[in-house]
Amino acid sequence: MAKPSGYSGLAKLLHWTIVVLLLVQFSIALTMPEIHRDTVPERMINLHFSFGVLILLVAIVRLAWRVLQGEPMPLDSVPPWQVQSARVVHWLLYALLFVIPVLGWMNASYRGFTVSPFGLFDMPKLIATRASGFGWTGDVHTLLSYYVLLTLIGLHGAAALYHWLVRRDSVLQRMLPGR
Repeated sequence: MAKPSGYSGLAKLLHWTIVVLLLVQFSIALTMPEIHRDTVPERMINLHFSFGVLILLVAIVRLAWRVLQGEPMPLDSVPPWQVQSARVVHWLLYALLFVIPVLGWMNASYRGFTVSPFGLFDMPKLIATRASGFGWTGDVHTLLSYYVLLTLIGLHGAAALYHWLVRRDSVLQRMLPGR
């Protein structure tokens, strides 16, 4: 099966949907109350849970589409080391779009919180409340979110801008809507 020359409309829609969802999610995370041992989840915390579930679902669809469609052929002008670097960053981003929400869900379960996306249904608990050995899930969720994910997003964005502004090739344009 031949690789496509560019990203499909659905791939672009899913990419930019995740960008918007992550912007909303980080805005909520920065404004919600800090979670402590005696915290009772309220509106902002529940919204954070809801958007986490939504990001996980869109990431699943996005990854399935990527596996089914394949990635577009790299531009001939892009050096092989940049192609490989981009692949590594993309797969790390995909992994984090799964790991971070699952860790958040695990931590909610650990704390005895109910995860109910937008109040529509209750998600099953992944672990028992205060299960021994799982107190680290919230800290790792936060570290991966604020340090690893944001760093990779920054690298991804910087590379796109480098291709657009310095190399003046069409790498960025292939992911823009309507192209």
